[in-house]
Amino acid sequence: MKIINIKEVPMKKVTMEDMKNTFKQVPISKKDGAPLFCFRVFTIKPGGHTPYHKHPFEHVNYIIKGHGYLKDKNGKKRPLEKGDFALVQPNEYHQYGNSSKRTDFVIICAVNKKYE
Repeated sequence: MKIINIKEVPMKKVTMEDMKNTFKQVPISKKDGAPLFCFRVFTIKPGGHTPYHKHPFEHVNYIIKGHGYLKDKNGKKRPLEKGDFALVQPNEYHQYGNSSKRTDFVIICAVNKKYE
């Protein structure tokens, strides 16, 4: 069993092409013995975003703070706010972004542990 507060998890800047002002924390992962899932927390600063990308696995996201968007496979920016869930299917183009000028946009992202 593991119990950890997100404040105890180091925040690291994510460096990928077309990534802007995005940070990641990994409170639960395969190194903790998780049999199936990895939980990541992304903090997207005002004006920041992830790349518009796709990958061969799904992920489930829960918005814990702020306002942002999820750009879908058609390029439409769909609004997200605290309390929303989002499911991105395998190989579906997507991008998360912060639409606030003042507040962080914080997302919990659950993926299969092999894609940590």
